[in-house]
Amino acid sequence: MSHRPPNPFPGRRSVLRGSLAASAALALPSSVGTAPSFALSGRPKAQWGVQAGDVTTNSGLVWVRSDRPARMIVETSATESFRRPKRWHGPLLGADTDFTGTVPLRGLPAGEQIHYRVTLADPDDYRRTGEPVPGTFRTAPAKRRQDVRFLWSGDIVGQGWGINPDIGGLFAYEEMRRLNPDFFLCSGDTIYADGPLSASVTLPDGRVWRNVTTEEKSKVAETLAEYRGNFRYSLLDENVRRFNAQVPTITQWDDHEVVNNWYPGEILTDARYTVKDVDTLASRARKAFSEYFPISTLPSTGEDGRVHRVVRHGPLLDVFVLDMRTYRNANSPGRQTDDTNGILGAEQLVWLKRELARSRAVWKVIASDMPLGLVVPDGATDIEAVAQGDPGAPLGRELQIAELLRFVKHRRITGTVWLTADVHYTSAQHYDPSRAAFKDFAPFWEFVSGPLAAGGFQANALDGTFGPDRVFVKAPDRANVSPMESPQYFGEVDIDGGSGELTVRLRATGGAVLFTKVLQPGRVGQ
Repeated sequence: MSHRPPNPFPGRRSVLRGSLAASAALALPSSVGTAPSFALSGRPKAQWGVQAGDVTTNSGLVWVRSDRPARMIVETSATESFRRPKRWHGPLLGADTDFTGTVPLRGLPAGEQIHYRVTLADPDDYRRTGEPVPGTFRTAPAKRRQDVRFLWSGDIVGQGWGINPDIGGLFAYEEMRRLNPDFFLCSGDTIYADGPLSASVTLPDGRVWRNVTTEEKSKVAETLAEYRGNFRYSLLDENVRRFNAQVPTITQWDDHEVVNNWYPGEILTDARYTVKDVDTLASRARKAFSEYFPISTLPSTGEDGRVHRVVRHGPLLDVFVLDMRTYRNANSPGRQTDDTNGILGAEQLVWLKRELARSRAVWKVIASDMPLGLVVPDGATDIEAVAQGDPGAPLGRELQIAELLRFVKHRRITGTVWLTADVHYTSAQHYDPSRAAFKDFAPFWEFVSGPLAAGGFQANALDGTFGPDRVFVKAPDRANVSPMESPQYFGEVDIDGGSGELTVRLRATGGAVLFTKVLQPGRVGQ
């Protein structure tokens, strides 16, 4: 397996300088640490950094947030000197999108490093511009022989563990940045809107955890402004802004973007909430989510869109991003013998089968915001994910997954790998019909990684319906272990352009590789 060096091209330093300048602007008054012309003029500032998303062979999205109304302008170039740049005129950023905006870039060269910079212009005088903020990303390769590397994880700022300056903030992002992936797959729970932060928490060993706090993170999010503030919170951390300026993302959501274990139509009984209608909360959260991440299918204007999508990353890889939250039925004990809606909804299942059948990529990564064979409870009797603990024939939401797995087998769709987060530990499960109650499917792997910046939890029980074998697991022995006490986890995927082999590594912060699995291309089951 060939590997690119950690920093394969010059010019990375200029990206980092831009990110550090943005972090200084967040920490200091606007008149300190900036050039006098900007400090005195009141020009727009992009203090929250930049980020790119949903990058393909010839396209990508670039995001920014302004501190006031501004016109967004993006320039791209093959070099960091921005010789002969191409200019892209973006939207007018205003209060209707919380001063965020995204510019789609099309017609980009494949497999190339793209340097970009975002400039914010005063809408009343375009000559009055803020300081450009630089970023970079690599487009997907058009040729099979070019390697692909990406990372995945999820579960960010959860269970009361926020940005702690004593441990270097959200330090996992810096470790991931140094690996120089082509992109980062964020597998959901990008915020914990239902998890307020306190200024300090005393750990079991007597040490004190300190959180950076904000007004919006002081209570559960209910208003649009509170949801927006939750999405802004991670951007206070310079590790995150540095990472975003270098690594494009593919982002999905799960429950904590809204409220724990939510489903459409739910009415809350949680006394912390004055708004009890989950559909109202979900609508507000979805708008804020669409404003703060560059997602190709989800505009920030309030128009119809969707989280589920395919991001095509060249001939070696298609990423199928699922939405197991928006279309699911109500959480229940999961013992139904007929369940057409399931966890995906009928229409999303049709979409997924169609797109999997159309895919010509060597590897088809199914980005699932919840695991398949791990029992994730919701209270004493209900089930939050797919598996419900009965190892027999499929019931409840398992019926929909059985239909999908049967389809993959009978259509002889090769190279499917499931990646997920959600459960706050890391593990590898191999599913095989020889061990299963339901046998009409081909073997496959599911890899779990997380949390990225949240509490760690014990391993969940397995459900035998699809025959999972837990080949590897690393989890705490008690609930809600802080990032000060236990490593955080993320996964790495390398696809070799020559052999087509896919290598999965489950990583812990601190540099350890905990588990490695090499998969061969062109097989229906592994």
